[in-house]
Amino acid sequence: MLLPLCAWAQENDERLDSVVVSSTRAGEKTPVTYSVMGAKALQAASPSASLPMAMNLLPSVVTYNEGGTGLGNSAMTIRGVKGSQINVTLNGITLNDAESQEVFWVNIPALTGLLSGVQVQRGLGTSLSGAGAFGASINMDTGFVGEAPSARVEFSAGSYKTMVTSAAVSTGLLPHGFYAQLAWNLAHTDGYIRNARVLSSSLFGVLGWMNERHSVRLTYLMGEQTSGITWDGISPEMFALHRTYNGAGEYVDDEGVIRYYPNQEDVYAQHHLQLNYTVKLSPGFSWSNTLDYTRGDGYDEYYKTGREFAEFGYPFAAWEGAEKSDMTFRKRLSNNLYVWKSDLRYRGRRLKVDGGLALSYHQGRHWGEMMWARLLPKDFDYSQVDWYANYGNKLDMSAFARAEYQPLPWLTAYADLQYRHIHYDFWGADEKASKKPIDYHQNWDFFNPRAGVTGVWGGHKAYASVALGHREPGRSDIKENVKGELIPIKPEAMVDVEAGYAFTGAHFQASVSLYAMEYFDMLLETGKLSSSGYAIKENVGRGWRRGVELSAAYAPWRWLSLDGNATFSTNRLASFTAYLKDWGAGRYVEEVYNNTPMLMSPSVVAAGRVKIQPWSAGPSLSLSGKYVGKQYWDNTGCADRCIPAYFVMDGVLAYSVPFRIGTVSLSLHVNNLLNHNYYANVWVYREWSGKPSVEAGVYPQALRNFMVKCSLSF
Repeated sequence: MLLPLCAWAQENDERLDSVVVSSTRAGEKTPVTYSVMGAKALQAASPSASLPMAMNLLPSVVTYNEGGTGLGNSAMTIRGVKGSQINVTLNGITLNDAESQEVFWVNIPALTGLLSGVQVQRGLGTSLSGAGAFGASINMDTGFVGEAPSARVEFSAGSYKTMVTSAAVSTGLLPHGFYAQLAWNLAHTDGYIRNARVLSSSLFGVLGWMNERHSVRLTYLMGEQTSGITWDGISPEMFALHRTYNGAGEYVDDEGVIRYYPNQEDVYAQHHLQLNYTVKLSPGFSWSNTLDYTRGDGYDEYYKTGREFAEFGYPFAAWEGAEKSDMTFRKRLSNNLYVWKSDLRYRGRRLKVDGGLALSYHQGRHWGEMMWARLLPKDFDYSQVDWYANYGNKLDMSAFARAEYQPLPWLTAYADLQYRHIHYDFWGADEKASKKPIDYHQNWDFFNPRAGVTGVWGGHKAYASVALGHREPGRSDIKENVKGELIPIKPEAMVDVEAGYAFTGAHFQASVSLYAMEYFDMLLETGKLSSSGYAIKENVGRGWRRGVELSAAYAPWRWLSLDGNATFSTNRLASFTAYLKDWGAGRYVEEVYNNTPMLMSPSVVAAGRVKIQPWSAGPSLSLSGKYVGKQYWDNTGCADRCIPAYFVMDGVLAYSVPFRIGTVSLSLHVNNLLNHNYYANVWVYREWSGKPSVEAGVYPQALRNFMVKCSLSF
């Protein structure tokens, strides 16, 4: 179902192996706007879909993929809120990068086949550890152990030489409480646009033991990926002529032939290790502790033409009279994240209380590595090139207390208090051999309260809540600002007001939710540049996202179901000043806009689906459609800089055959069934050369394509 009123099964709250995720999860009577996708819905998604793409039909969600298919770099917005403002947790531990606050989904592949469920909270939601949710949160868990042994093998193949192979096995809960799970996934695609190739693999393992009072669980998750660089996009002019073009790594050889560097790619490996211990202290009390270690290493490799020696810190400004040369280099990074999280939970007849502490420490290192320059001799020692290296350590401490109290059987009052302390140290030299080293040290303290009420009677539910949230600047916000005009930047703040009503009947469900997300001191790119030419963010006083979300589902007969949702919103900035760099005059040209729409925030988003399944076991046909309204490239609201509204339809034909020990399932997934020619995201840069000039990169999505999946489960 696509409805925000769908809730987690209440019996899961009684399982000790679920307590670890309950602190981040909204319950049936929590006054929070949320939607849920279960394991079956996730597994039914296209095998080429990353997790954001699999969630595309949820309310207010808009997704895109850089390579045009589902694999590789994918991203999503929720109510127009971008990825760095969406808090993502796995088993209660935040996955957002501590520095950028982003989740890079390409680095954690194959989650759709590992998860037992995903809860998407819209708005500020419940209090979370880690980077603050500033408009949405995604709470995932890797499953409750089943009672019986199980296994699943799956193979998929389709357009653009896409192949996905996965296997999973579980012992089930053994007689003495022990259990184990193991899953593996391998995926490959050439991608829709040139150089959008992806090779990714993942490994997931669980060892655990559980009885009536104690639960011990060790979880390991590994993701490795090599993907071609696609984030430059293509110009709108090239989109009209050759929509699969990608200029990354393009150069002209000595014979004047256009060639492409074969290793223009992003390489990254990430390892997550979690240890959880949960104990039931009494019939009402349980205590859960989780230790998490995450290690990440990777690099981006580039071929660039005509780059200056001085820009990269070569020990000479020019080589034999030449100041520029074609070069290859890597931008490398490594990071370590250490987390301890402790939650105490009480469940009484009328009172539910959750409280917890979280402590995380992140170590990040970024450095450049020169590999080759065309004009230099073959025996040149590139280790003597002192390009850049910078470091960052971030300490994040938080505490929360949350309670739900029922003064009346139909009425629940909710209160949620969170305190966060962040200390961030950042030092070293940045790209382009900056002579001014970065030296930044900052503390932030945030208090984030939430409160609300929920009424449930018969098949009806109504709720209302108000919440206050804060968000600290990210690494790039700080780094470029420090190198720029030293404009002080402040944390962002937001007041979120939510209200909703839902009805659940035997064959019909419907809900409506109203929201007002009021922003203060938003950090936005205004057009100003740092000393190295990168965009600077500045605080913009007031902005808001206000809207209504509608959802409904109808199943008049056992073999037919229909469901859908629609969001209508207004997303505005009270005032915005755009700065266009006039390089000739060495100044900025200002453009002032009042009551202007926010970039990449469509005012209409809608989705619908119809499913026909004549028999409980046998063939089924599902058709789904997604409409995304017009989205502006920037915050100026100019009509000549917008993504046109688009509608995309997908279809799934599936057939399952049960046999004595299991089930064989076959499915055909046709994406973009109507062969719509569209792009789903864009970046833009504007400058002044006597008049405004625009440079932009758009991200084409694949035309009609297909995947075939065959699975065996028993």
